[in-house]
Amino acid sequence: MKIILIYLKAIFFSINLIFSQTSSADFDPFQAGENLEYRVHYGIFNASYASLTLSNEKVDGEDVLLASGYGKTIGLARLFFKVEDYYSSYFESKKVQPKLFKRNIYEGGYTKNLEVSFNSEKKEATVKNIKRGTTDVISTKDNVQDLISSLYYLRKNFSEDDINEGDFFTINMFYDSKNRELALKYIGKEVIRTKYGKIECLKLMPATNRSRIFKGEGSITIWLTNDANKIPIRVQADLLVGSIKADLNSYSGIVSPILIKQKS
Repeated sequence: MKIILIYLKAIFFSINLIFSQTSSADFDPFQAGENLEYRVHYGIFNASYASLTLSNEKVDGEDVLLASGYGKTIGLARLFFKVEDYYSSYFESKKVQPKLFKRNIYEGGYTKNLEVSFNSEKKEATVKNIKRGTTDVISTKDNVQDLISSLYYLRKNFSEDDINEGDFFTINMFYDSKNRELALKYIGKEVIRTKYGKIECLKLMPATNRSRIFKGEGSITIWLTNDANKIPIRVQADLLVGSIKADLNSYSGIVSPILIKQKS
């Protein structure tokens, strides 16, 4: 449950533009006021809920977007494993450059409360562990992203025109005080059935290894709407036992209407 919530909020996650009409330099696939809400299913059961909301904020006098992420288990799943996660990512919107990241989570008794300040010029991240009362300064890589800003970076910069099927789109992510490389394999286009109708999507698979949770390579699949928004409309994870699927349940404030090939 913890792993899939991570992908829902950052990878879905939460990874834009109308490439044939507009370039990434003068088009944003998201805006303040966008709100995305997801339902996560384990088999026939509703397992959890997740949301991402964008608003205007300031950090050190600079105008930024604030992506507020929230996730929790619901129904029977909450009785067995309570999750209550809050994420905040403050980032400059044109380059999708994170300035401040906050993570405050409760997952089955496990808690973590972090604040990360990014200095892109010095390539440093100052990590304040509120729970432990410690502060560390850690070197970061070029064009680093936090867990949440990674999604918007993908939506802003991914172009099927610049990548072949089978190739990888890579994001330098800073998460849990470590530099991590997030590699997403582009599978191609696929039309899927959703509650809104048939929608053409861009299909991506994050690189995963076999573990005590996932089956291995190709265990996780992300579908982004192939339109001006590049919204992650579905995420599916094949586990060693069963599978988890997250679907977009409601949305508002998006830049452009979702392109629906055939309504339900």
